[in-house]
Formats: sequence, structure tokens, C-alpha cells
Amino acid sequence: MGEFSSQVLHLVKRAAAEQAGIISGDNPTQYNASDPLRLWIIQLVIIIGMTQLLSLLFARIRQPRVIAEVIGGVILGPSVMGHIPHFRNAIFPLASIPLLTLTANIGLVLFLFLVGMEIDTKLLRRNVVASASISVAGLVIPLGLGAALGVAVYHEFVEDNSVHFGYFLLFVAVAIGITAFPVLCRILTELKLLDTEVGLVVLSAGIGNDVVGWILLALAVALVNAASGLTALWVLLASTGYVIVLLYPGRWALYWLCKRTGSLEQGTPTPFVMTVILLVVFCSAFFTDIIGVHPIFGGFLAGLLVPHENGLAISVVEKLEDLVSIVFLPLYFFLSGLNTNLSLLNNGITWGYVVLIITVAILSKFISCATAAHFNGYGWREAGAIGSLMSCKGLVELIVLNVGLSANILSPRVFSMFVVHAIIVTFLTTPLVLLFYPEKYRTHVRGGSSKALEGVEGSSGEDSVKTKFALVLDKMEALPSAMTLSQLLHTHVYAAPKYVEDVNSSIDEKLAIETVDSERPTRPVIVEALRLMELTTRTSAVIKSQESDSLLYNDPLVAAYRTFGQLNQLTVNPKISVVNSAEFAQAVSDHVSSTRSQMVFIPWARGVTSVSEDDRTGTRNPFDGIFHKTTTQDQTSSVVYSEFIRSVFAKSPSDVALFVDRGMVRSFGGSNKQHLFLPFIGGPDDRLALNFLVQLCGNSLVTATVIKIKKTESGTSSSERYIEEPTIEHTLNAAADTVYPQFTSQTRMSSDLADNLLWDRYALPDANRPLHTADALHRISFRVETTPTPLRRITDLAKDVAKSSTGDSGKTLITLIGRSRRLAVESLHIEFRKLTTESGASVSSSLPKTLGDVGAALVASNVDTSLLIVQTAPTTYLS
Repeated sequence: MGEFSSQVLHLVKRAAAEQAGIISGDNPTQYNASDPLRLWIIQLVIIIGMTQLLSLLFARIRQPRVIAEVIGGVILGPSVMGHIPHFRNAIFPLASIPLLTLTANIGLVLFLFLVGMEIDTKLLRRNVVASASISVAGLVIPLGLGAALGVAVYHEFVEDNSVHFGYFLLFVAVAIGITAFPVLCRILTELKLLDTEVGLVVLSAGIGNDVVGWILLALAVALVNAASGLTALWVLLASTGYVIVLLYPGRWALYWLCKRTGSLEQGTPTPFVMTVILLVVFCSAFFTDIIGVHPIFGGFLAGLLVPHENGLAISVVEKLEDLVSIVFLPLYFFLSGLNTNLSLLNNGITWGYVVLIITVAILSKFISCATAAHFNGYGWREAGAIGSLMSCKGLVELIVLNVGLSANILSPRVFSMFVVHAIIVTFLTTPLVLLFYPEKYRTHVRGGSSKALEGVEGSSGEDSVKTKFALVLDKMEALPSAMTLSQLLHTHVYAAPKYVEDVNSSIDEKLAIETVDSERPTRPVIVEALRLMELTTRTSAVIKSQESDSLLYNDPLVAAYRTFGQLNQLTVNPKISVVNSAEFAQAVSDHVSSTRSQMVFIPWARGVTSVSEDDRTGTRNPFDGIFHKTTTQDQTSSVVYSEFIRSVFAKSPSDVALFVDRGMVRSFGGSNKQHLFLPFIGGPDDRLALNFLVQLCGNSLVTATVIKIKKTESGTSSSERYIEEPTIEHTLNAAADTVYPQFTSQTRMSSDLADNLLWDRYALPDANRPLHTADALHRISFRVETTPTPLRRITDLAKDVAKSSTGDSGKTLITLIGRSRRLAVESLHIEFRKLTTESGASVSSSLPKTLGDVGAALVASNVDTSLLIVQTAPTTYLS
């Protein structure tokens, strides 16, 4: 009985110790075949950490992520950290490698599935002659030279003819001739070449090159795995039959399923469709594996089945890409690093052959593709860039090499030689492209230019009526602000002026004039909406760039605003631009030039919500998060977005209007009315604001208060005023800002004269002004204020107008002001700093740089008003 009890206690104690884990002294790094998850997670964290660290370093020199992943695998392998005693046995024991291999191969199958979806056969139709000739030249010559190189490598490094000579030549030829299409897309994205002629022709040629390369690799694998020539024939026939069945009946079936379940209509797969797609991926990989072809080909073929209509392929990619690229792919590159042993490259002959491999790989691709591009009409710079890009290797090269190593075609020494070649060739791609094709020589397909508008009616001059606007839409949160701003434009703009001959006409005469005037033709308001999407290195972003035209019809933001335009009789012409976030401002400038718009609207999305005891309605403001803690974080980072806004202010060739919706504006329409407040100090931006306010008051639901602010004493030296053309200054700790030299007395007098003439034109009675202008001025009140502290007086006036507006027939307030960062009448920055110091507000330096001193003062003083900040075009601000 005592023996039995002791045995039971021993078993219980042992089980408790196993369950207690490290508390009982268990070592999590010790591999346990029955519970391998702990060590696998440790390995994963080390691999991902190394990859991310190297990615940050290589991103600074504009290298693709694959470089960091490959080098990270080499560092963790026997070449570097493998020399640390017990590192390999403690962290990466041999018994744990099969689990890493399994997860890496699963990720590789999914990655090839994403690559298959990334390939758009429609691209082949663009520049088909040039693309086909470049693709053929980039395959035939490198394959031939690769086979010739394989002869020398075979006789030097293959001992006792242990490897089939023909198979070896085929693998070497494919390794030299193939182009890494996925890495090519990432390099084009990083270098901002996707929307250039060079980028388009390289993508088209790369697709053909990539598909043929995969076919040749499948052929090589089938030949290696076959026991005889007859078996290889059966493998090839089975593969061909499977491809035909998959790409025709299989594609039609999946298309029918997506359509039947509503996935195609919604542009996103249902859970059932996503399940079917994943099952197709793995079943396809299983079939290609059992017939003697590598499973990655099954995943690649499955990617070709997913429909691209309505953005369905993009939605599928978005559900998988981060998991695959962040978790699975680094595991595969680590395994490549484990198989790469640089210590095997231990003599001059070996390194001589490494140099020879690199030379043949670069020159064979570069010369053949560049020559073909030149004969198709491309200049030597474009041809050099095309040749450099087509030389890219990267991921696909490593897959070919690993397949050859696993099939015992390549020895560890030869494998290491070709890995070094793949790293160096991929590393050289970006510098060579920048050398041949710098930014100043590029021609972008998206059209437009950064030059100022010329010859556009109303695009220059402060007193022109504006009917064509460019509207920036980048986030769904900006839609309410865009609608509110656009609704203000809902007014009749007459094609020709009609004058009121006598302001003292009788009521009947006025009614007759209005009747005749209403029958005259009007010019509709046109909104050129620009939908901005960020182009990243993600696969889904690359596909979006390729399919931007189709996205135009199913993007929810564009669809919602277009419907709003139809309901409000606004002509909306939408366009989608998929560019890097750093290029947003330039894309806006190009859009303005190509559409010849007279003014750019930038709606600032509603910001954070802060609710006080006294104000249960709350106030929303993009800068509120800078001043105090809030319960809800702003959807748009004020720092990042303000940098974008300032870049648009600096680069736009036309007038710019920034609408900061602070949540004060209720739904506009019906009986709701809008009141505008303009503090007029002077300068070209204020003159633009006054002219635009008069135009907006052509809407019968809009009223306005305009107050001219006169400073009673000057306290500002001439050095604090601005005049000349702005320049862009970049600092390490701040975003781009506009810096202004001093002005001259002549231009100051000219600006003051223009201020007075414009004020008199609207504020004083005039019997000969157009009817629509007279009608608008009936809804505007003018007065003059004098004060030694303009900012303080403006904030007090805005608060008074806000109180009177909110209690007057449901009106809401928008303050219309000039940004006045160029040619300001007075520099108000000193008063602004004093005002914020007295109020105790912690103001970011980006606030006055973005909104100007008046706008920043209104925000810092927490005035209950939304802001409409305007800046005149750079070609007219001196007029």
C-alpha cells in the first residue's frame, strides 16, 4: 500500500512540475517534440526582430525589404551567428527545423498565391510590342548565357558528375534569366515609377518574363523528380491538363460562386467564399506536389483564378498579406540563410566565379533589355532604367535556388555562390535606376504638371467668379466636411453680367428684372474630386495602383460624394490617384493643373470630441488633441496632416481653401441657414476671401458679416512683413514651411491700394453693379473697427458673431479668413504668442504655420466656429 501511494504521489508531482513550466525550472528553449510551440515562438521573435531591424536600416538607402530578409537569414545562419558556441543548438536545434520548414512552406504557398493575384494580364496589352520584345530579349539571351555559364560552373564545382548535366544547366539558366516580379513591383513603388512609361513597360515585360520563368522552373522540377523520360512526359502532360482545367472551368466556377454569393458585387469575399479560396490554394498546392511539381506552383496558379472585378482580388490580398509578409516569409529567408555558408567561399577561384556570375547576370539582362527598349523608341536614360530593373532578382531567385538545393542539383557551395549573387544584383538595382533615370527626367502618365495655371478663366485675379473646384478626398471622415463645403457652392453663376440701372426702381421693375435674369443661362459648378490613396509596398496597394481606373466606380467615398453631387446639381468628375503619402501634395498640384481648376478645397476631417459640463454638444477640432486630453482620439494625426496641408499651400498653382470643420456646422439644407464672418485685415489672401464670400452669398441661405480691422498704431517693423515669392525650407525637426523675404515699399503701396479699392467696391453703394452681386451684397453687413490688438479684437468679434448666429433662426457660423502667410499687412505672430501665453494654451508650432496667425488665434481661443482659410495662387498674390 505504501509503495502504491508513493508511485501515485510521484506521478502527481511529475505532472504538476510539467504544468508549472518555468516556475518549476522548465527550460522553454529546450525543444520538446510534443510541445514545440514555445521554441517556435522564440525562433519567430528572433527572426522577425532581426528582419525588422535590418529593414529600418536598408529602407534609409531605399533598398527593398527582401534585402533585409535575406541578409537577416544569412546573419542568423552558420555564416555569422552560427560561429557563436551553442547558438545553433540552443535556439535552432536540428530537431526544430522541420517545424520551421513546414510553416515557411505554408507561407511560401500563400505568398505565391498573392503573387498570382498581383499579376494582371491586362497590363500585357499596354505597349504590347515593346513589352513583348523586351520580355523575349530579357529571356532568350540571359538563358543562353546562363547555360554557357552553367557549363563552366559544372566542370569546376560538381564532383564525379554526381548531378545530371542537363538538369544543372537548366537550373543555372533559369536562375540567371528569371526576373523577380514581386520585388520589381516593390522597387517601382519605392522609386515612384509605377505611373511612368518606364514603370508600365517594365511591369508588362516583367509579367511575361515571370510567367515563362515559372514554367521553366516547373519543367526543371518535373525533369528532376521523374525517374525516366516517359515519367517526365506524363508529369508535364498532367501539369498542362491541370493548368487548363484550373484556368478555364475552375476560374469560371469561382467567378460564378463569387457572383452568386454577392462577393463580386460587394467587392469583398464572404467567409464562405474565403474558405473556398483557401481550400483551392492548398488543394492546388497538394496536387502539384503529388504529381512531381513543387507545391508553390499550385499556389501561384490558384492566385490566377481570383476575379479582379470590383476590387475583389484586392480585398482577398488585404486579408492575408500582413500575416504572410511579416510572419511566414522571414521564416523562409531564415531557412535560406541556414543553407548559406559563406565560409565555403574560401578561395580565389570560388570568388572569381561569384564575380563572373554577377557580371553575366547583370550584363545579359541589362544589355538585352536596354537594347530592345532603345529599338522601341525609348531614350538611353529610359532604356538604361528598363535594363537595370529587369536585372532584379530577389525572392524568386532564392526560391529557384532553394528548389535546386532541395533536389540536390545545387551543392551548398554553389548555392551560397548564387545567394551572394542574388543579394548583390538586387542591391544594385535601385542605385542603377536612380543613376540612369533621376526624378527630373521622368514622365508621369497621370498627366499634369506643377506649373501654374495659364489662360484659365477665373483662375487668376482676385475678383473672378469661380465655377471649377478641385476637391481633395483622402479619408471617409472628410466626407461630411466636403459635403458641407460643397453645399455652400450651390448657387447660380451667370454666364454674362446684367446690370441694375436704378437701385431705386419700383418693386414691379425689380421683379421684372429678376424674372428676366433668372431666364438667362447659368454656368454650373464643376467639382474635380481627387480621391487620394496611399501607395505602400503592400501587395494590395500595388494592385490598387494597377487597377485605379476600376476602383473609381466602386470606391465608397467616391460613390457617396458623387451621389451627393447629383442630388445637389453639382457636376462631379472623380479621379483616383494611388501615390506615396509623401507625394500627396504633388498629386494635388498635378490634378489642379490637368483639370485647370480655379480653387482647391481641402476638407479637414472632424477631429476629437471633448465634452464639458457646460457644453454637452462638444466641439471638434483637429488641434484639440494638442491642447488637452480627450476621450476620443482624432482619426487624422494633426502633425502629419498639417504637413500635407502646408505642402499643398506651397505647391498648388491655384487658389487654396482649407475647411477646418470643428463640428459646429449642422446639416445644411431645408430651413437651416449659414452665416459667414470675415475679419478683413488686408493683403491678397484677404482680398480673395472677400471676393469668395460675396460669391458664396449668392446662395439665398447664406448671410455674412464683414468687419475691416484697422490697427491704430504700427508696432511692427518692416522686417516682420512678407512679400516675395515663397521658398520651401526643410529642417530636421520640422516639416516644410513657407519662408518669406522682405517686401518693398512699392508693392506695399500697391497692396494697400488694392485693399481699399476692393473694400469700396463692395461696401459702398453702386448703382451699376451686376444683379447677382447686388443680391449677394444685400445679405452682407459691412463695418470698420479700429484696435491696437487685431487678434484679440478678432477673437472677441468672432465670439459675439457666433453667439448671435446660433440664436438667429438656426444659423451656424463659418469664419472665412485669409491665411496671410505671404504678403501679410502686419505680422501678428508676436501678438499671437502673447495671446496664447495669457490664455495658457499649449500651442503647437504647426498651428500658425498651417492656419495662419488669425486662424490659429481662433482655434487657440476656442471660438465656436468652423474655419474656411484661403490662400491666393502664387502667380497672383502680388497683383
